[in-house]
Amino acid sequence: MRYPDGGGLTAVERARREQVRFQAAELLAVGLKPPQVARALRVSRKSAYAWQAAWREGGMDALRSKGPSGVASRMKPVWRAWLARALEQGPAVHGWSEDQRWTLARISVLVARRFHVRFSQPQLSRILRQMGFSVQVPVHRAAERDEEQVRVWREETWARVERKVREQDAWLVFEDESGQALRPPKARTWSRIGVSPQVRVSGKGSGRVSVAGMVCAKPGERTRLIYRMLVHHPGRRREKNGFREQDFADLLEAAHQQLGGKIVLVWDNSTQHKHTLMRELLAARQRWLTVFRLPAYAPDLNPAEGVWANLKNDLGNLAACTVDALADLTRTRLKKMQYRADLLDGFITETGLTLAPP
Repeated sequence: MRYPDGGGLTAVERARREQVRFQAAELLAVGLKPPQVARALRVSRKSAYAWQAAWREGGMDALRSKGPSGVASRMKPVWRAWLARALEQGPAVHGWSEDQRWTLARISVLVARRFHVRFSQPQLSRILRQMGFSVQVPVHRAAERDEEQVRVWREETWARVERKVREQDAWLVFEDESGQALRPPKARTWSRIGVSPQVRVSGKGSGRVSVAGMVCAKPGERTRLIYRMLVHHPGRRREKNGFREQDFADLLEAAHQQLGGKIVLVWDNSTQHKHTLMRELLAARQRWLTVFRLPAYAPDLNPAEGVWANLKNDLGNLAACTVDALADLTRTRLKKMQYRADLLDGFITETGLTLAPP
């Protein structure tokens, strides 16, 4: 169908539908039958027959739009603009400080306080959707995050990063670490209404797979993903349960050899990245390595976070398995991403930190 039921709610949509009716009248005037008109304009036969009857009775004027139907909404455009700003401020600003949820009940109270008009919750739901709002799962953002610092990094530090990449004809490398235990992330699945789906998971041990990954970009080159993995089995004390400074240095060396050029590294302020030994290891490689640090609590600036989100989504609801099986699955998922340069480019685009073409 050209438009769904209930369409034509705005002036633009009403004008578009009016043009479709005019096209139908032109086709009917040259002798086409309603079923042929319906196929040509991708509308229902019922509409085509109704338009034919109206056209025969009143001509083109009978097909003109009669404006919005029904009673005009009490929610005025000025009220809608104010409500949009109020919702973006958050519920705490308007007195609901115990949590950070906007519910229809709270929005109804908010509108009544401001405009002394009470809307039902179904009415508010319809109005909010017309305003471009929907019910969504929020993204967690650290309370300690300094938005001004993030803004300055985007506007000033990122310009220095881009300049360094161009001057040295270097690869831009975003690095981050992630881990996955035997208890898998939860993912949505179909189930009978009223019956919560169950996923059997391992309740034994503390096996863990740790991954350090690099998203590597350079204008004119295919975006690459380089990673290293550590597997920690429960009960094996001699196995490392995480990456150490020398592991990061070895990963950088491998990336330098694989990329075949200088590297501009961007990573966060984790303890291992700032350790004295790590600073010494980085200084020993300054001939081909330049390091920039992200602002605190700003994972949204690191495209490697997109890699981990995609990986955990693929591992959702994973059936109970051993840590070695988990490592094999993780390795398989990451290897698939290595062949998806378009996917890696999407992770970079999501951060807004894209390099200009050469």
